[in-house]
Amino acid sequence: MTDKVRVGIVGLGRLGRRHAENLAFRVDGAELVAAASPIEAERAWAKGALAGAATYSGLEELLAHPGLDAVWLVTPTSLHADQTIAAIKAGKHVFCEKPIALKAADGKRMVETATACGKLLLIGQVVPFFPEFNFAYKAITSGKYGKLRGGHFKRMISDPTWLPNYFDPATTGGPMLDLHIHDAHFIRLVCGMPRQVQSAGTFRGEVVERLSTQFLFADPGLIVTAATGVIPQQGRPFTYSYEIYLERATILCEYAALPKAGDIVTPVTVLTDNGKVERPKVASGDVMATFQAELAEVVRSVSAYQPSPILSGELARDALTICFKETESVRKGRAVKVG
Repeated sequence: MTDKVRVGIVGLGRLGRRHAENLAFRVDGAELVAAASPIEAERAWAKGALAGAATYSGLEELLAHPGLDAVWLVTPTSLHADQTIAAIKAGKHVFCEKPIALKAADGKRMVETATACGKLLLIGQVVPFFPEFNFAYKAITSGKYGKLRGGHFKRMISDPTWLPNYFDPATTGGPMLDLHIHDAHFIRLVCGMPRQVQSAGTFRGEVVERLSTQFLFADPGLIVTAATGVIPQQGRPFTYSYEIYLERATILCEYAALPKAGDIVTPVTVLTDNGKVERPKVASGDVMATFQAELAEVVRSVSAYQPSPILSGELARDALTICFKETESVRKGRAVKVG
C-alpha cells in the first residue's frame, strides 16, 4: 500500500458527494482516485469537482482501476451485500454506508466473506462520532463515572411522506433500518449483545412502524430501553434523545427539530452523584466535521490494517440482527432470544 489509502467511491448522490469531497480534500491519509455512478449528471459533477479522479459508470469498471486499496459504497441498501462481496473478492477493503444490509443473512454473508478473504469491512454507523454520542461513548468506555448501569434511547420522526418506498422491506426497510439501527448499534457498542429483546409496537405493511423495546442482558442490573419509529404528526419531524445511567452519574441530551417553532435542545448534561449539574464542552455539531471524523477512522483502520472498534462489520451485523429480533418480538407478542 502507498503512503495514502487509494480510494474509489461508488454512488454520488447527496451523501456520496459528501463522502467524496471529504475523501478528496479533507481527510488526511486518503487519496480519492476513482468515482462511479450510473447517472451521467453525477459523473459530470465528479469530473468537475474531484480533482482529477477517474470516473466510471459502475462498480465493475471501478474495480479495474489500478492500485485501489479500498472501495466506498454509498449506494442503495438493496445493493450493499452483492457489491460489498464483489469488491472484497476483488481484493479491496470496503467501507459501506449503513445499514449493512436489508436482511440479517446478507449481513452475515458480508462479514464472513471479509473474514475469509482477509479484508476489512467497515460500516458507516456514524452516530458514535456525533459530539453528544462521542462524549457518552468515551465516558462509558473510560470508566470515568463507573460501570454502565443502563439507559434509554429515543429516535422518532413524523411520517416521511417525502421518501418513496420508505416502508418497503426490499428497498429501505422502514424506521427500524433507517432510524433505530443507529441506537441498536450504539447499544451493542457499549452494552454488548443482548440475550433477549422484548418489544411492543405496530406494523405498517411488513415492517415495524413504531416500537418500544426492553433489552435483556446477562447482567440483570443492566437496564436498557429504546423507543423508535414514525408518528403520523407532521409538526414533529425529527427527535432523538438519551439518558445513560452510570454508577456515579447520569448523562443526558435531547434534540427535537421544530422548524415552525424553533429547535428544542438539551445539550449534553452530566448529573453527578454528589449533586452537581455539569455542562461539559463538546465539539461543535457540524455535520461535515462528524463525517470527516468517521472517514478518518476508516482511513486509519485501513492504513493500519486493524479493525475499527466502532465501525466493524461485526457490530453492524449484530445491530441488524437486533432490529430483526425486535421485529420478531413485536410480531409474536413476547420476548425472543437474540443469540
